[in-house]
Amino acid sequence: MRLADGPHIECQIEIAAAPEQVWGLVSDIATSARHSPELEEVAWLDGVEGPAVGACFSGRNRNEGLGEWHTVSRIAELEEPRTFQWEVVYDHDRRDGDALAIWTYTLEPVAGGSGTRLQHGMRIGAARGPLQDFVEKHPEQEEEIIAGRLALLRNGIEATLAGVKAEAEA
Repeated sequence: MRLADGPHIECQIEIAAAPEQVWGLVSDIATSARHSPELEEVAWLDGVEGPAVGACFSGRNRNEGLGEWHTVSRIAELEEPRTFQWEVVYDHDRRDGDALAIWTYTLEPVAGGSGTRLQHGMRIGAARGPLQDFVEKHPEQEEEIIAGRLALLRNGIEATLAGVKAEAEA
């Protein structure tokens, strides 16, 4: 896959808990930070105390290959208890413009009322960021670079989903 193909990843899990209970976890930005191997810390910005379309939060991320970086994200879609989506809009205080990445949780009741099917995924946005810069420096390795980043993201998404499941079913 190449950047022009719109790289994305999505994973899902079934949780033995009602969508409303799972919603409480996924719409709390601290939940992802508790379970993600990259996202270490989050905080609402501008005095906001919870999710609302347009609200922004900061994130501190780290992984062995990329080091540490900071992000600012804004809530793009919020449909309780179905969809929670945020866009990573920049790595400092700029909060306008295209997204570097779009992250989404989607919840669906499992047939028969036995729980929730939770999908979590991301796609690389149109904004230029470190990944595009790295690919530009190594164009002959673009597919390998994208595949490697998507594999790391898959591991993180799966870990986060497992953590949400454990919390919801506890």
